[in-house]
Order: sequence, then structure tokens, then C-alpha cells
Amino acid sequence: MTLVLLILVIQGAMGALDTIWHHELEVALPSKPGARKELMLHAARSTLYGVVFLVLGSLRPGGLWAVALAALLMVEIFITLEDFLLEDRTRRLPPSERVLHTVMAVGYGVFLAVFAPILFAWAQLGNVLTVAPHGALGWICVAYGVGALVSGARDGVAALTLRAPILTAPERQSGRTVLVTGGTGFIGALLVERLIARADRVILLTRDHLAACARFGDAPMIVERLDHLPAEMRIDAVVNLAGALIAGGRWTRGRCHELMESRLATTRAVLALVERLERKPACLINASAVGFYGDRGDEILDETAGPRPGFMSALCRRWEEEAWLAEAAGLRVCRLRFGLVLDWSGGVLPMLALPARFGFAATLGSGKQWAPWIARHDALRLIERAIEDDRYDGPINAVAPDLVTQGEFTRRLSAAFGWPAWLKVPAAPVRLGLGEMSDLLLAGQKVVPARLKALGFRFERERLESVFSRHGRTRRTRPHRPGLTSSITSA
Repeated sequence: MTLVLLILVIQGAMGALDTIWHHELEVALPSKPGARKELMLHAARSTLYGVVFLVLGSLRPGGLWAVALAALLMVEIFITLEDFLLEDRTRRLPPSERVLHTVMAVGYGVFLAVFAPILFAWAQLGNVLTVAPHGALGWICVAYGVGALVSGARDGVAALTLRAPILTAPERQSGRTVLVTGGTGFIGALLVERLIARADRVILLTRDHLAACARFGDAPMIVERLDHLPAEMRIDAVVNLAGALIAGGRWTRGRCHELMESRLATTRAVLALVERLERKPACLINASAVGFYGDRGDEILDETAGPRPGFMSALCRRWEEEAWLAEAAGLRVCRLRFGLVLDWSGGVLPMLALPARFGFAATLGSGKQWAPWIARHDALRLIERAIEDDRYDGPINAVAPDLVTQGEFTRRLSAAFGWPAWLKVPAAPVRLGLGEMSDLLLAGQKVVPARLKALGFRFERERLESVFSRHGRTRRTRPHRPGLTSSITSA
């Protein structure tokens, strides 16, 4: 039985890696309405694995209980096969995910071959569930079981609550053509849907044609290379959001190169397209981040502040400099420096809220580092305004006026679920575990939206509570589960 549990523990580790790395960090499946069926399959499989881990880690099923366990193991095969087929139809899997799936499939076969004789012997026993502790391996399996059930519940809730947006006819036809890069991401996907809803023609640049088709159908024009677009193509505005996920892995030298080049290469492709076009776009709206300013303590930072040493600052600075070159071609260039973009349907907030929901949200380091943020709803409105309004140019801090530290952010998020923020994590283990990437958590910028205030932009969600209250609860209120998405016209 020790060998069975050891194989199961290895399978569980690979499954957790696949879920966190590929499903959460790489493609953020729980925030994609087009992934509802895949999420349902993941929820069923995680729940099934949760039961298997809990049973084998602590019990010995006999008779019909053993037969039921065997049936669950067979059901897992069919769920996995259907999941593999669905993934091939709806998104382009990276090589690492394909390799991991292959190794896990082989591992599951080995597990069944080793466990089958034991399971057959159990089936000959009486119909009883006997407590059977297995030491450290058993406790690891129990822990995996709890984790798998939580993961299954998360995917199931996401699949049930995510809804495709309602694209109603706009009151007026804009006639505008907008090129969007990064249009399948957390911000870009909803931006594309909003633009389509107001009758803009959208050209979507993506590396994953399958995922884009699954999400949007034939509503936008989907391209994988900008040099495929003809010179006579009319493009009125470009929104450049494309770039590898910042929190997708430890910032090794290779990872830093990937983060930098994924942004610069796309921006260069946009500039090359602009040079070829017979009719130039009016504007380029380019994403950036408040990391541009580096770690600045309590210094108040408006758009006139410069960068500081550090990888995140260098990344934002180089990206902005590349985009700025479009001004030479006559484009109005607006560089939006985003803080944390918050929404319950995806991004960083659901991950931060998971421990907060159970009272384990943590203050990181001193907690005094500033954590600028903006609601996704306002971020989308800002991008749309920047497309339309010629006054939006140069750097603009895309942050809400409600300035909070990381400790205050944690306290408010915990309070939304009726808990105190009591847990503290020292900076040293965070830096040891994440290396330079720990700057995302431990460095801070006290950024103010000076340009937006001067331009008269009105935030519809100015305070953190206006974001948290959609899902949070207090001890005195009955928990409820509002829809995570709303119609485009109501946003």
C-alpha cells in the first residue's frame, strides 16, 4: 500500500502544479466564460480525486465500498479523455502542459496497475469502511484531498456563475475600427466584448486562435500576425495590452527576458504595421504599470515622477519607450500605468480573497508598502475614454484615488468576509521564496491619479469597499452569491 500512496502523492503534486501553473496563472480559466465546460470537467475530476485521496489516505473500503471506489477510478478516465479533447478544440496548449498531461496519464496507468490487486482483495471483504492510518503518506493524501475538494468547488462555482456577456445593440454606431493586442487576457477580453457591443469593428491579435474563437466566435477579426493585415486596412485606434503574465513564475534570467521581449516584440510589430498603413491610426493606448516608479516608500508619485532601479521599473520604462516611438508617425500615445486591477471574475482578487474568506489573509512584510489599485470596470472605462478623447496622452496613472497600504488592503478585504486581519508573514521568507519577484508584494508606490483628476475622469468605484462588497459579507449578514459578471450595457 505504501507504493500506491507514493504514486498517488506524486500524481497529486503534478495535478496541483498543472492547476496552479497552467490553469490559474497561464490562462486564468476561472475568469473565462468560454471555458465553462472545461471548468465543469475540472470540478468533477478534482472532486473525484478529493474523495480518492481522503479514502485511501485514512480508510480501507471493503465489499461494495471498494467496488464504488473502482467505479470512481474508471469515471476519472472518461473525464480526463473528454477534457483532453475539449482542450485541443478550444485552446492552444503550451508544450509544458502537454508534457505534464502525458506524464500524469502514464502515472495514472501505473497507479491502476499497482492498486488493482489490492482493490480486488478489498472487494472480497465485507461492506465496511475501516479506519486504516498510513503514517506521513496518509496525512499527505488527506491534505491533498482537502485541497482537491477546494479546487473542485472553486472551478464548479466559476463554471456556474460565469455567463457570456449580453451584447445588446448600441444606441449609436461608432464606425470605429480598433486593433487590440492581448485581447484574450483579463482586461482585454472584456474590452473586446465592450467594443463589439458598441458596434466598433475589432481586430484581435492573439497567439491562440482557438481560445479567441471559443470566446468571441466570429464577432472580431482574429489574426495571429500583424504583417498579414493589408496596408489599405483602416485602423482608427490601437490598444496594446499584450505581454507574458508578470506573476507567471520566478524571475529567472530567462523569465525576465521573456517578460521583456513579449511586450517589446508585440509593440514593435504594432509600430511596423503603423508604418505600412496608408491611413495611420489616431492613437495608441499602451498598457504599463505603477511598477514604473520602483519602490518609493511614502513619496507621493504623480505622472512627472521618474523610474528607479529594478526589473519591474526597467520593464515598464522600456515598454513605454517603445510605444512612445509611435508619436513620430503622428499617433497620440497614451501610456496607462495600472495599479492592481480588481474584479471578482478573475485576476488577482479571487486569489487574494481565498485565504481571506477563511480568516487567513496575511499582511506581508511591514504592511506599510503602498498598494495602488483600480477596479476593472473603471480600467475599461478609462481605456474607452482614452480612445475617444484627444486630451488623454502621455503617461496617466490608472489608479483609484483611495490610497491604501498592503496592510490596510488586507484588513479591508478580511473585514469584507467578517474576519480580523491577524496573520503576518515576514519579508524574509517571501524574498527567499520568490527572489526579485517578491517586489510585486513587498515594494510599494504611493501613486495618485493626478492626470485623471485634471481631465475630469470620474471613478464609479472609488473605494475598495465598492469592489469588495459585491462578494464580501460581514458576520451579521447572510452570505449571498451575486453573479460575477453583468451585461455589457450595465457596466
